[in-house]
Amino acid sequence: MNIYQHFRPEEREYIDQTLQWKSYVERQYSPKLTDFLDPREQHILRAVIGENDEVKCSFFGGREDTERNRALLFPDYLAVEPEDFQISLFEVDYPQKFVTIEHRQVLGTLMSLGLKRGKFGDILIHDGRIQFFAAQEISDYVKLNIESIGRAGVKLVEIPAVQAIHSNELWEDRELTVSSLRLDTIVSGACRLSRQKSLALIQQGVVKVNWTKQENPSFQCAEGDLISVRGFGRTKLKGIEGKTKKDKWKIMIGIQK
Repeated sequence: MNIYQHFRPEEREYIDQTLQWKSYVERQYSPKLTDFLDPREQHILRAVIGENDEVKCSFFGGREDTERNRALLFPDYLAVEPEDFQISLFEVDYPQKFVTIEHRQVLGTLMSLGLKRGKFGDILIHDGRIQFFAAQEISDYVKLNIESIGRAGVKLVEIPAVQAIHSNELWEDRELTVSSLRLDTIVSGACRLSRQKSLALIQQGVVKVNWTKQENPSFQCAEGDLISVRGFGRTKLKGIEGKTKKDKWKIMIGIQK
């Protein structure tokens, strides 16, 4: 079976990488830990591993409900523990009474370090408190090189993962019936907009799929995609449940509240 036919052409390089990870575990009979993966990347990796008897795969991002997770591919003899994922949790110490720090500022600061997005997991913000997960192998570098976020002077404090706060993000599951899996159709249904309005938003460049601007309204959405529309929040395509008798698609989405 040609596994590439089930995914997008631009995902071929990532699929090749997942096949290399799988082959490494099979040959070396030892585990392979990945960087943090977004929901779509996790979905592809699950599909590549499948119901393999020799190579297993587990995901963890610092706690059970994280969106971005590291994957551990391992031989069937191994018993996996949370510590095997090698994740650090940082809290940002800053003058909360005088400064407001937003998610985008935290992410911008992390990206300014010259490290890949995959080295960082979820960013958690709740009642002024800010935390983020990072790969342990870069934790010392991060602590040494972040002294400010935006205009605020900050100090990073590494804390146990059990002290992770619950972010303000809330998600509501919703079933949708749509005529196609085109991006403009999904945006229309998820945001309760007309097709014309969703088309205009995409063409204006305010729609992203998996953190990448997507200006093609006919782009085919797939399970695991995370869609963000400026001014309307984020939508997860959690499942594609098949077609109805009227040849429409039944899908399950998560809406950020």
